[in-house]
Amino acid sequence: MKAVVCRSPGDLVLEERAEPGAPPPGWARVAVSHVGICGTDYHIFEGKHPFLAYPRIMGHEVSGTVDEKGEGVGLAIGEAVIINPYLACGKCIACRHGKPNCCVSIEVLGVHRDGAMCDEILVPAQNLYPANGLSLADAAAVEFLAIGAHAVRRSLAAPGQRTLVIGAGPIGLGTALFARIAGLDVSLLDMSTERLDFAESELGFAALDGSKTPAADLVRQATGGEGFDIVFDATGNTKSVQSAFAHVAHGGTLVLVSVVKDDITFSDPEFHKREMTLVGSRNALRADFDHVAASIRNGAVPLAKLVTHRTSLAGTPRDLARWAHEKSGLIKAVIEVG
Repeated sequence: MKAVVCRSPGDLVLEERAEPGAPPPGWARVAVSHVGICGTDYHIFEGKHPFLAYPRIMGHEVSGTVDEKGEGVGLAIGEAVIINPYLACGKCIACRHGKPNCCVSIEVLGVHRDGAMCDEILVPAQNLYPANGLSLADAAAVEFLAIGAHAVRRSLAAPGQRTLVIGAGPIGLGTALFARIAGLDVSLLDMSTERLDFAESELGFAALDGSKTPAADLVRQATGGEGFDIVFDATGNTKSVQSAFAHVAHGGTLVLVSVVKDDITFSDPEFHKREMTLVGSRNALRADFDHVAASIRNGAVPLAKLVTHRTSLAGTPRDLARWAHEKSGLIKAVIEVG
């Protein structure tokens, strides 16, 4: 089969790889249809991912159809599926508590093991969710949107609460969309005027442009000096995460959606006087995938506006390398495989 392989940082090629073979009991072989390109994929290509062994087939935002199934798998041959790329052990403390998204031994397709930038892939059946009428193109967008949907659910926010999403990349936009679906009053803060213009004109969000005015001043102006009830940081930037504490209102919540490699420091007196809640949010659960799929079906998610770039499997080595540096106009890129 054809596969796009990142042999080492900066070296991305189309190779012939052996087909995955017959699935074992409880697994299915999936013919890959569409794969979204994530910020993680760009980081892998650029050599910025801290926990990754090369060579690696990337790709974890995936849709496809069941090609062959192992013993005990209830899915139908030819069934369209959404792939949950978080492979959990099922035995650790997190899994026992219903949180396979933060399994102690989690393996993410395309990161810890080879992913789906290829023709076919083997996946545990428990990680395959029927698309139930979603197009295969739309089904490939469910995973990246589920990250934001999970973060919103983790926040325990109530409808009407004043909400700030920091970072207007795909994860931030997804978080903002699902915060709005949850009834929150959402503003977006970013340093990119281009991305904020898109968020404002195409998606209808209030935009706070940190490239023109200090973020602290923007937050003060937007909230009458009170701060936001709920703040989501989706930047992956250490300085932004540390600054976000000051944007939270007394009694409010800060949700860390993105991950940074560095230690995070904050003022304990400021944290305690606010009686602030600090929440980590990692990956997503089946409930989040289902919520996203239902929201796409009912038209609450404008996917046609979010997917701005497309390529083929053969074109991926060239295009992914280019998009890693040419960000203008880029929100979400998708590889059309099948």
